[in-house]
Amino acid sequence: MSAPIPSRVHYHKKARQLELGYPNGDSYRLAVELLRVCSLSAEVRGHGGDDAVLQVGKKDVGLKDITPTGNYALKLHFDDGHESGLYSWDYLFDLATRQDAYWDDYLTRLHEAGASRSALGIEIKSL
Repeated sequence: MSAPIPSRVHYHKKARQLELGYPNGDSYRLAVELLRVCSLSAEVRGHGGDDAVLQVGKKDVGLKDITPTGNYALKLHFDDGHESGLYSWDYLFDLATRQDAYWDDYLTRLHEAGASRSALGIEIKSL
């Protein structure tokens, strides 16, 4: 079964979140950082095997533009220059409904690599 197609797509620039609203009333907000690090592009996923590239320093990434692609996907243009991945409605719905699992996996991989979400390479926590 195919995922539902959003009836509304809205970018919340200040919060850096992409909101997907569905005809049944469900609504999901996805952090742009999660969308960026989970891109299906070859730049991120590699060309098969173990050549995927862990995305680091993407905590403050935003979107420059959103382009519909046919009736099946969005092309997201990130402000770090990345724009070589399509986000199908199926994949966006999967990310939206399973974002906690995707996020936990990403944080685990960052920790194992000794890497950071921050572009500076360090995490800064406010008091």
